[in-house]
Amino acid sequence: FLCYCVAANREICITTKQYPLISRSGRINRLIYEGRDAELGRIDLEDLPGGANAFELAAKFCYGIAVDLTAGNISGLRCAAEYLEMTEDLEEGNLIFKTEAFLSYVVLSSWRDSIIVLKSCEQLSPWAENLQIVRRCSESIAWKACANPKGIKWAYTGKSSKSSSPRWSEMKETSPSRSQLVPPDWWFEDVSILRIDHFVRVITAIKVKGMRFELIGASIMHYASKWLPNLGKEGATAVAAEEDNRDSPWKGGPLHMIVAGSTEDGMTGQAREQRMIVESLISIFPQQKDSVPCSFLLRLLRMANLLKVAPALVTELEKRVGMQFEQASLSDLLIPCYNKGETVYDVDLVQRLLEHFLVQEHTEPSSPNSQSFSEKHVGYEGALMAHPAGSSAKMRVARLVDSYLTEVSRDKNLSLTKFQVLAEALPESARSCDDGLYRAIDSYLK
Repeated sequence: FLCYCVAANREICITTKQYPLISRSGRINRLIYEGRDAELGRIDLEDLPGGANAFELAAKFCYGIAVDLTAGNISGLRCAAEYLEMTEDLEEGNLIFKTEAFLSYVVLSSWRDSIIVLKSCEQLSPWAENLQIVRRCSESIAWKACANPKGIKWAYTGKSSKSSSPRWSEMKETSPSRSQLVPPDWWFEDVSILRIDHFVRVITAIKVKGMRFELIGASIMHYASKWLPNLGKEGATAVAAEEDNRDSPWKGGPLHMIVAGSTEDGMTGQAREQRMIVESLISIFPQQKDSVPCSFLLRLLRMANLLKVAPALVTELEKRVGMQFEQASLSDLLIPCYNKGETVYDVDLVQRLLEHFLVQEHTEPSSPNSQSFSEKHVGYEGALMAHPAGSSAKMRVARLVDSYLTEVSRDKNLSLTKFQVLAEALPESARSCDDGLYRAIDSYLK
């Protein structure tokens, strides 16, 4: 008789007379023969990973029809084979064996195939995790990112992989010639197409393998610039936008509108996704002080406060800013306060950042010869300006605080206590000149 298998709302007719699918699939064999239903004419496989396309390929394999294994279909087919229980116990050279061999000997030896397969795993949870496809691809990508590109099969794409990937046998992967200069960030764009949980897996594996911390930090910044478009709104433009919006119900610009136009739980789907990305990025920052520039951390902190990121992660981010507080600029610190009735800018936040900085200075005095991220890696963040050589971190912070006080002093909601606490937070030795502080006091009195 004919039996219709339904996978992802598509009916695929199989003939039980010839037994090829039944003999190779433990699950379908069980559904047909153990069900003891003589009138069985339909099998529902709605939860089959990979959907109808994967099932169709598996059926073709059972009926002896040639199936082209590609980086685009291998993960779905491997998961489908596991679901259908196409093991060696039923027949030698069954689909699980074939797909595992392709994954191990073809996909994992190729940079581009590993990226494509890991990207395709986004629709295959939890099967791809349980079958270790995500782990193996992440490890493969990490190893190749840390290795010398001249020694591996290498394909620099520089753009997102197409959904319909070419067959692996048609990919023209080569190694760079000896004269070709491979940039250290050659892998940034390729890994940035991954979903955040898979990106975290790759970066975690890269950190274990000893990648330079500044490159890891730069790759995180690259990912953030791609997936958090509002993060780039900074400097004078952002300050002007906050000034324009301070009396508006949409205070905070486009990102705030995403959060404000929310569902019952207080967040839109887009805002929840961005919050998850921000929380994940905070959790994978390298521990080293100058892995990312202070301006990037402050922009991320602005977004974290707006998206109501977990308090523990916000505190961790504030401590990281405090470690590099002398690198901040005035525009970086003009973070709006989103609590109604409060000051325009979040003065309490700046006070906490300053406290973290002073604790850090007390425990680990900075070396006068040390270089900040901006001085070593200006190319990664052109907006940062190099600090004068030889000037102490406390003196730079004192000038920054005085400029900030002058800016926020015009806010009629700023209490005298908050102004005074922030002005007196630094020791007297931090200011070689009090002109900036007098200017702030004069502005506040006016």
